[in-house]
Order: sequence, then structure tokens, then C-alpha cells
Amino acid sequence: MNTKNSLILTKRYKTILSSIHTVYRLINSTFDLKDFLLGFGRLIYQIFDAKDCQIILTDNSKKYSVIRCFINPTKKQINIHKTKIINPVERKVLETNTTICKNTIIAVPLVAEEISGILEIKRTDQEKPFDLFEKEALLTLATQAVIGIKNFRLIEEQEKILFGSIKSLVTLLDAKVPTACTHTPEFLKLVLAIGYQMHLNEKDLKSLEYASLLHDTGKIGIPLGILTKSEQLSEEEIKLIRNHPQTGAKILKSVEKLKPVIPIILHHHEKYDGTGYPSKLRKNQIPLGSRIMAVADAFDAIIHGRPYKHKIPFEEAIEEIKTNSGKQFDPEVVNAFIKVISSQKRKFKKILK
Repeated sequence: MNTKNSLILTKRYKTILSSIHTVYRLINSTFDLKDFLLGFGRLIYQIFDAKDCQIILTDNSKKYSVIRCFINPTKKQINIHKTKIINPVERKVLETNTTICKNTIIAVPLVAEEISGILEIKRTDQEKPFDLFEKEALLTLATQAVIGIKNFRLIEEQEKILFGSIKSLVTLLDAKVPTACTHTPEFLKLVLAIGYQMHLNEKDLKSLEYASLLHDTGKIGIPLGILTKSEQLSEEEIKLIRNHPQTGAKILKSVEKLKPVIPIILHHHEKYDGTGYPSKLRKNQIPLGSRIMAVADAFDAIIHGRPYKHKIPFEEAIEEIKTNSGKQFDPEVVNAFIKVISSQKRKFKKILK
């Protein structure tokens, strides 16, 4: 082998080693299977100088794709619709569980226990054909992809189990605490809509969702007579009710997956000007999730009323939120809330009736 070819080969090996490390970092820095597939697809597309890259995950029959990630110079998309696989190359890879390498196409099977799919790259007929090194390199990176996909599938299963446990806890709370003292299901929709408007990432949105479902957990220990009392509360009763964020945090703190949720629950009654409870935090000292929940919490309570407070009309409730911007509420969150309500007024007016 001459010096020039040796240098080229060395460079290619370095590229693949660097790519393996990149895939490892991608697995550890993304929190969603779709995000991982898009990131991995972009990486493959770039290092193999391909015209396009496809990552296909199938159902158990291997006859239908359930996720299809497609990357080319003008398109980066995920299709999660169940679609019958009719492409001859794709069908052959799945049926034989072997790699197909034909000039400007390489299709590699993705297989691990219950995982089945294909990693495929293409070049145009006018471009340089794929060689043996590129085929072996793609097989190596496909192995990394399978590890990543397997991890995300396990995380998804854990999320389902956790969500089931949360729903059970919420059901228990609903049985103990009257709905007039908690929130309607539409409260969660409003919280998440504000989160989307503020461009929270998937991980933070998930924490916000769990916090919204569980933020009144601490009320489970408050006597029903106090929760439903329409007369003025005593100082002792007020203290007991104001202790529910800490109680909720204590109940949930032993669940490892809920650790990011605890601060949101603990501080959802803080006020932007520092007059809230339990810690009198102010402005950005308050977790963003808590600031979002504070606005949705207040709006939901205003339009539905509480045993100790009459409900008020939809439009007046919006004005009350605006009036308290910069005092009780974060102005940025209020702006996001107004945008959500303005753009989906009919929808929220209907579901929050």
C-alpha cells in the first residue's frame, strides 16, 4: 500500500471512530427516540456523503414500518404512520436478515431481540459507488444504532409504567379530594399548551406534564372539612393548606424518575414578586415549570371557582391574569398564555366551561 492510500485509509478509520463516539454522545444527550433517529440519520447522511438516508423500524410481522426517518438535502422528517413495506430491497433485507450492497445502495438490517428495521443509504447513479470499507463501516454504526434504539425502547416502557403509576395516584387523589378543590383535566392541556408556546424541550414538557398531574398530591393529607370549607379559614387551617406543596414533594421524592418534577411541585405557589410560599422565591429563582403552572392554576381556579371563591367569566379571568403580570405571575409566561388563549380561544373557552 503506498503512502497516499495509507493516509486515506487512516483518515477514514479516524472518521468512523469519531462517528462511533458521536453516536454514543447522541444516545446519552437525547431523550426521545424520534430525536435520536433524526440525529443519527443526519450523521450517517454526512459521513457517507449520501444522497439520502432512511432508518426504518418495523412491527413484529416485519411487513409494516411503524417509524420511518428520512434525511436528504431538502428533507428531514419522521413518519410514524403504519405503512406496508413494498420496496423490494427493504423487503429482501427484512426477509433474509442480510446486508445488501449494490453499487450506490447499502441496506443494513437493524436487529436486536424485539427490534427489527433497516438502515439504508443511497447515492445517485452518477456518483462513486459504495465500497467494502463503507459497507463494513455502516454495519459497525448500525450496531451502535441498535443499542440506542433498544435503550430508548426501554425508556419508553419505563415511562409507560411510571405514567400508569401516576394515573393510579391521581385516581386515588380524585377519590379523596373533591374536584371542586383541585383541577379539571383541561388544566393539563392549558399547562402543556403554554409549555409548547414557550418552546420547552420534550424532557421539560414531560416533567411539566407529570408535575401538573401530581401537584395537588399533598392535599391528600388535608381533612375534607377544611378543603370544602366556604367560610373564612383559621390561621392554622391556612397553614395546613399552604403546607401541601412540601407534603406532595415528600410523598414523591423516593421515586427516582420524578426528581425533576419535585421542584416544580414544591414551588408552584410561589409568586413572581417574592410574596408566595413556601420559600418566597422571586422571578427566575422560581422554576419555569412552576411559573407556568401558577398561571394555568390561577386561571383554572378563577373560571371554575372554589368553595371559598365565586367563579368569574372567561374574559374577566383573562384580564385578571393580565393585571397580575409582574406581580403574581411571570410576564413572559403571561404573554405565552395570552398567545395560547388568543390563538385557540374557541377551543379553550369550550373545554374550560
